[in-house]
Amino acid sequence: MLSMNTREDDVQDMKNSIDSTLRLQRHGHNRFIRIWGLLKEEVLQVLRDPSSILIAFILPLILLFLFSYGVSLDLREIKIGVVLEQDSSKARDLLSAFQGSTYFKLRVARDRRQLQPLLVGGRLQAIVVIPAEFTRRKYRGDDNPVQIIVRGTDANTGELIQHYIEATWRRWLSQQGTAQSNAAAANLIDVRSRVWFNEEVESRAALIPGSLAVIMTLIGTMLTSLVVAREWERGTMEALLSTPVTRGDLFLCKFVPYFLLGIMAMILVTVISTWGLDVPLRGSFWALLMVTSAFLAYALGLGLLISVVAGNQFVATQGALIAGFLPAFILSGLVFEIDSMPWPIRFLTYLFAPRYFVSSLRTLFLAGDVWQIIAPNVIVMTLLGAVFLIITARKMPITLETGK
Repeated sequence: MLSMNTREDDVQDMKNSIDSTLRLQRHGHNRFIRIWGLLKEEVLQVLRDPSSILIAFILPLILLFLFSYGVSLDLREIKIGVVLEQDSSKARDLLSAFQGSTYFKLRVARDRRQLQPLLVGGRLQAIVVIPAEFTRRKYRGDDNPVQIIVRGTDANTGELIQHYIEATWRRWLSQQGTAQSNAAAANLIDVRSRVWFNEEVESRAALIPGSLAVIMTLIGTMLTSLVVAREWERGTMEALLSTPVTRGDLFLCKFVPYFLLGIMAMILVTVISTWGLDVPLRGSFWALLMVTSAFLAYALGLGLLISVVAGNQFVATQGALIAGFLPAFILSGLVFEIDSMPWPIRFLTYLFAPRYFVSSLRTLFLAGDVWQIIAPNVIVMTLLGAVFLIITARKMPITLETGK
């Protein structure tokens, strides 16, 4: 009974808006007044719908804080074991090097058999064995004066842990004034690294700008995918199509409010990212708006196309997840490096705008207005958006017969 009353109220609201619009048409400025009335009605529907506010403002904040504090690609406090088979001063110095690193959390033993069950059980990620003949082998120039055993159930993590351990070993060698080169000691090369744009090499600084692409995809695709489908389910589309509304009028009234909503959400999450989460915005605000506008054209066009084709909200939601959210998360380079993907998947990423949006956002936030990266990305996103917007505009229902 409640749902029936809600549907009747929605139909009555739409009829009231259309009646007022038709009355104003008699005084001239027909199309402008008609579009204004439709836009006003669409804005009121957004404000009355709790799910729109949830997707546009609450969910982006939740995702932003999750990517900031809940997701990290950095390794900290790696649990490793150190087997100290030799109790010499050099062996204790090497043990102190591992203990002084912020990357490791150590468990020291005298026998490797004490630590092997912990490695198998997952309580340790690696074991470093300092053998009994460590000092003699080191000065003799042997290739492997220490042994590293890494738990390889997670290949990427295992490889990173191995690199961290080897880096600690090389740092200790440089402090000792010696280095190993194949089978013999060689002169040290003083290598001084410098990292641009992300001096602390924190994954958080790259994840947060990239996460804005996922947030804009949710707003642009998920929210708009429900627009036309919801009209059909509520019965308000029949009332709308019984009036002299053109396909262009209907398209504009569905596009403009959500475009402005996306821009406002982008401004909100940018302010929180820069002021609340200490992520620098080294590019200009106007460049950020331009990049966001180009991506929203793609996201809104895709969402509206899904909504027009789907016909009901359940199918539209599933389509938005598959066509919008998954490419934004998997094929954008946000988490998985695109250059490491197989070439067919790498080619597929060029067909989705999130790839270009993530690249542009990371450039704007961390490097600045690098137009040789931003300009081509904006052009491609605009072209992809134009394709979806044109297809959506042509598929928009114009009469009851062509609608459903």
